[in-house]
Amino acid sequence: MSTESSEESVRSEVSAWLKANWNPNLGLVEWREKLCESGWGAPHWPKQWYGRDLPVKFNAIVDEEFAKAGAVGVAKAGIRTLAAATILAHGTDLHKEKFLKRILTGEDTWCQLFSEPGSGSDMAGAVTRADKRGNKWVINGQKVWTTSAHKAHWGLLLARANWDVAKHKGLAYFVLDMKQPGVSVHPLKQMNGHASFNQVFFTDAEVEPEMMICDVGDGWTVATTTLMHERRGADGLRSWATASDAKGRIYEEERAEIATTMEPYKWYPQRAGRVDLVLPRAKQTGKIDDPVVRQEIAKLLIMAKSAEWTARRARAAQEQGKPQGPEGSLGKLVASHVARQAARVHTYLTGADALLSGEDSPMGGTIAEILVSVPASSIAGGTDEIQRNIISERVLKMPRETSVDTDKPFKDVPRNIVSAS
Repeated sequence: MSTESSEESVRSEVSAWLKANWNPNLGLVEWREKLCESGWGAPHWPKQWYGRDLPVKFNAIVDEEFAKAGAVGVAKAGIRTLAAATILAHGTDLHKEKFLKRILTGEDTWCQLFSEPGSGSDMAGAVTRADKRGNKWVINGQKVWTTSAHKAHWGLLLARANWDVAKHKGLAYFVLDMKQPGVSVHPLKQMNGHASFNQVFFTDAEVEPEMMICDVGDGWTVATTTLMHERRGADGLRSWATASDAKGRIYEEERAEIATTMEPYKWYPQRAGRVDLVLPRAKQTGKIDDPVVRQEIAKLLIMAKSAEWTARRARAAQEQGKPQGPEGSLGKLVASHVARQAARVHTYLTGADALLSGEDSPMGGTIAEILVSVPASSIAGGTDEIQRNIISERVLKMPRETSVDTDKPFKDVPRNIVSAS
């Protein structure tokens, strides 16, 4: 069967299924369960696990047909997508049976427990402990900058289970119950007014042995999978869930989901710089006729288009079944450059008023929110410096940076720890 006829076949099949099954008066979870049974919610997933074994390239066709019908899809936004990708790649059948369906229905919310106060960019330097006591793992330590931890049911946890080997080899990867007594979550107020991030403290929190995703020592490999999917998703402007004003029970429940579960992510478009607002703002302010500003706008649009092409290249590799590669780091790095240029242009367009917030400020405070949110794009998901190291070593094949802590037991590596005495 040719590619063209295959695409037409998929379009016809999903259209027919939606015509026969879509009902806006169903409950949101009830509808998503039907999608799981049909495989149309995640068509690129294996048939055994709620998919249809279709190439990733067909996802766009399926999404188009859902949009035509006004149909709601499965839960796709947030850390849950990283959890699903990681579990599909490394999890056991028990993990897939327990978690995948509830990720798609949106019944479970997830967070990513990687960064620590002393190991943000140096993720392999994690010191949160995982100690085996009896038949359970006991977790003690602290994580920080954890998006949605205050709402999450489950966490993707990277912890140190072996201190007698080099830092990359002593890590383990767990699924941790965030609602247990040993987990304490404290939201962090951001300068843009939101509180998406959290500090998380573990005091003898427990993990059942079957909730390990990998053997001790393989945690770094699994974490790399999670990060590569995160960076691939950061290769351009993210499309986060937006509420529909359509009538029907399912739309009402989706609006409630967006207002609660997805609330921590509502500033993410501002973090990316809101390139989409630049031309309308340039015309509105009259700065479109300023030759200097026009050059900055042109520079931004060229960068944004280049980022889009990089993202398409990454998706093309994914569609061909190629493993996650350096395209994610390339896209992640260029996305932060785009965001900073966008903030610069918004400042040119708005002037000193760009610093104002509140209802009577430019675009109800959106411009100010862009300016204070954009710096996060150069940090979240791996700093620009980390992405440059990855690109230099894996793409340009340059020699690795000299390291003094990768060949000795981690317990012997000096760390910035203040003595309690």
